[in-house]
Amino acid sequence: MMIDRETQVVDCRCGAGLGKGGGLAQRGTLSEAGRAEVVAIAMSPGQRHITKPVCEITYGMRKENIQVSVLVLYSGSGIPESGMRTGSFVLSPVEVAQIEMHKLAVIHLGNIKDHVIRKAREILSQANIPAIVVSQIPVDFEDFAEAGVKTRLVMPRDENILTKGIVMDMVSGVTRGDSCPRDKLNLIIKYVKTTLDQLEDHKGVA
Repeated sequence: MMIDRETQVVDCRCGAGLGKGGGLAQRGTLSEAGRAEVVAIAMSPGQRHITKPVCEITYGMRKENIQVSVLVLYSGSGIPESGMRTGSFVLSPVEVAQIEMHKLAVIHLGNIKDHVIRKAREILSQANIPAIVVSQIPVDFEDFAEAGVKTRLVMPRDENILTKGIVMDMVSGVTRGDSCPRDKLNLIIKYVKTTLDQLEDHKGVA
C-alpha cells in the first residue's frame, strides 16, 4: 500500500513468474485501482517481455495521484505472425471489458516497430478507449494511421479505419527490463494528465 496525498493499493510482486503462482506480474491478472481511471496494459511476461518498467510507470503515476490499474494480458508472449491472424496475440472478451472499464489505456510495448503498431492496433480494434503507447522504438502518428489506427493528429481514410480506440500520444525510449528514464516517466505522466483533462472537458461539453 502506498500512502501519499491519497491511499492507493499497489499490487507488485517481488519475483518474475509465469502463469499461476508468485511473480512480478502474472499473465491474465488485473490489479484494480480504487477508481477506474487509467489501465496500464502489459504483454504476458517472458524472456522477451520483461514487465519491470510497467511497475515504475504505474508507481510514478500513482505518486501524481492518478488512479492506475495494471492488466497483464494472458496472451501476447509469442512472436506476432503476419497480419496478427494467428493465436500469437489475442484479447479475451473479459480483457476487453476490463480495459473498457477505464477512461484511458497506457499500452507498454517493445522494440520492433511492426509489432508495436500491430499489437496496439489489435488492442484498439477491440477496445474502444483512448490510449498512450509506450515503447522502446520510436513510432509516430503517421505510422499508426497508415496501419488503420485512429490517432489524435492523423486519421486514416474512413474506409481504412480498423480501430474503435484511438492513439492520443506516444512515448518511446522505454526499454523492457530496464528502469524507465525519469524524463520519459515525466512525459508519460504529462500525456496522461493532459488526456484525462481533455476527456473531462469533452464530457462536460457533451
